[in-house]
Amino acid sequence: MFGVWAPGEEVAKLTYFGLYALQHRGQESAGIATSDGEQLLVYKDMGLVSQVFDETALGTLRGHVAIGHCRYSTTGSATWENAQPTLGPTAAGTVALGHNGNLTNSAELVSLVAERYGPRQRGELARGNTTDTALITALLAGDPEHSLETTALEVLPRLRGAFSLVFMDEHTLYAARDPQGVRPLVLGRLERGWVVASESSALDIVGASFVREVEPGELVAIDADGLRATRFAPAERAGCVFEYVYLARPDTTIAGRSVYASRVAMGRTLAAEHPAEADLVIPVPESGTPAAVGYAAASGIPFCQGLAKNAYVGRTFIQPSQTLRQLGIRLKLNPMREMIRGKRLVVVDDSIVRGNTQRALVRMLREAGAVEVHIRITAPPVKWPCFYGIDFASRAELIANGLSVDEIASSLGADSLGYLSEEGMIAATEQSENQLCTACFSGRYPIPLPPGEQLGKHLLEQAELPLGDPSAGLRSVLPGLGGAGALEHP
Repeated sequence: MFGVWAPGEEVAKLTYFGLYALQHRGQESAGIATSDGEQLLVYKDMGLVSQVFDETALGTLRGHVAIGHCRYSTTGSATWENAQPTLGPTAAGTVALGHNGNLTNSAELVSLVAERYGPRQRGELARGNTTDTALITALLAGDPEHSLETTALEVLPRLRGAFSLVFMDEHTLYAARDPQGVRPLVLGRLERGWVVASESSALDIVGASFVREVEPGELVAIDADGLRATRFAPAERAGCVFEYVYLARPDTTIAGRSVYASRVAMGRTLAAEHPAEADLVIPVPESGTPAAVGYAAASGIPFCQGLAKNAYVGRTFIQPSQTLRQLGIRLKLNPMREMIRGKRLVVVDDSIVRGNTQRALVRMLREAGAVEVHIRITAPPVKWPCFYGIDFASRAELIANGLSVDEIASSLGADSLGYLSEEGMIAATEQSENQLCTACFSGRYPIPLPPGEQLGKHLLEQAELPLGDPSAGLRSVLPGLGGAGALEHP
């Protein structure tokens, strides 16, 4: 997620490169919205940033303000209709919005949209968009009496869950973050403008200097009058610890702590908590690499890049045959046979969810000649689903539920298995425990959850919602617009 306000700059290209730096956060679809002060346009399609945009597409997106998004679906299916930025009309023009996170009160917000606006409401809900992002857009776009900024300050306190937002109208760039600050969001300075981004690494890519984080519970607005910040809710910081473990780039800094340094520290602590008699420490790239460096340094066991990663495997529209599907992980990773043959290995990875990846990896390493495989994980067992923006399996599918560590090791075919303790993980982030969300490991959810029937990735696609189906009347108000890669305007 990326936004830029910079008169005189090629804002679409800046956004393109910003999204390129953030591609790891979402590989399903990508989109950019721009405005020249008179017209706001959105271009989006399914696929990676490099698949969606070319010089011609970027050339049509002119202006002084832009936002962009690369999607990883946690609410709603991976469809073109659900790609972002979303779009809707306001009293004075248009709003385009990108969202990182996951709301927990979507059912309540559906009822609110229907109650306030009924069939008058236009925008993404009318186009078949079944995401919580469309609900936010509908609420921002639905007030004909007030400015977008005034409406945002009324709407944002009503949202529950995780939301880092970038949005814009024809003249102004906005950024907002939920009161817990679950997902990262940072502010940067260009020579002739401002940038907001999901991670600090995206600022580096476009040559922006880091200014500060967007604070939890804060709305930032940037226009010709400069930057202004308004608090819409008190901060109750609970940043996602999984950003440090896996999700963020290693060259990102979150809450003043380097992600790379955190992962190295996790590896060092893991070596102390779960030593192993072995010949080599190898990482599962990429997120396991810094931790493997730390494990090797602390244990004295040599570090080796024992797995070669295909850097070009991302989202693909070509479905593998059944034979290739059975190869699974080999499409992305391949063992360096001459390095690992006859060796006892410590394999460092960031997490185990269902266990399918690690099971295939252990089998592949043994076939390549490893005599022992000791799995070391830089996080505690994942036992609870995430409702704040990471698409984990349901609790019944999580391998750590119902099995002991030894039983999991046996299931994976590993000689031993060791998980980093929750205390060790938190210490590596250098953050206070009460300022982190560890729900997927501990079951302690910092933002209260509604009843189970009001949760779920496909809630807005169901025939009947827990509070009736007020969204059904909203989906058919406008015919679908555009097509793959189409420019949109309301």
